[in-house]
Amino acid sequence: MGAVAALAVAGGGITAAVASSDGSSGTPSPATESADAGFARDMATHHQQAVEMSYIVRDRTKDEEIRRLAYDIAQTQANQRGMLLGWLDLWELPKVPEGAPMEWMGMGDMPPGKDGALMPGMATNAELTKLRKLDGRAAEVRYLQLMVKHHKGGIHMAEGCVDRCEVKVERRLAQGMVDSQESEIELMTDLLKARGAKR
Repeated sequence: MGAVAALAVAGGGITAAVASSDGSSGTPSPATESADAGFARDMATHHQQAVEMSYIVRDRTKDEEIRRLAYDIAQTQANQRGMLLGWLDLWELPKVPEGAPMEWMGMGDMPPGKDGALMPGMATNAELTKLRKLDGRAAEVRYLQLMVKHHKGGIHMAEGCVDRCEVKVERRLAQGMVDSQESEIELMTDLLKARGAKR
């Protein structure tokens, strides 16, 4: 399978040429149970919730700093999600895991998530419902708290891909996620402090 696409990821500074498993021709695609496929599926799901939360808070506050942050997170993670799902298409692999989330990290036996929280860091359905009902500073604080937790779970997963994935371009994307989300956690911690709240 030759190179078929290139996508620039907003905010992360990552441009990835999509090809076969290691970015060169003639290399077999990852297997469905591989870390490469597992990360692509699970992180696509994880990112989707971050996009959802970001658009919720963007509509619940007039604070330009929070709205900018939420927009940047939504755009970056939507673009990265598209890249991950695109790779699964290229590899002709299912986008929905056949087993439990995080099996590729050796975490398939972890207890089922509560109330819609499928993976570490993900918000529950109740937390999302509450976020939708808040306005102004209360919405900002809750969003920042949920997103710090969400990023920590995402960093853990991305570090798992850096250690386990075999596709070079996917490892680079995962490392970019670690770097950018660690930076965003620092920013969000400062924003919480400015609002008299804790992480």
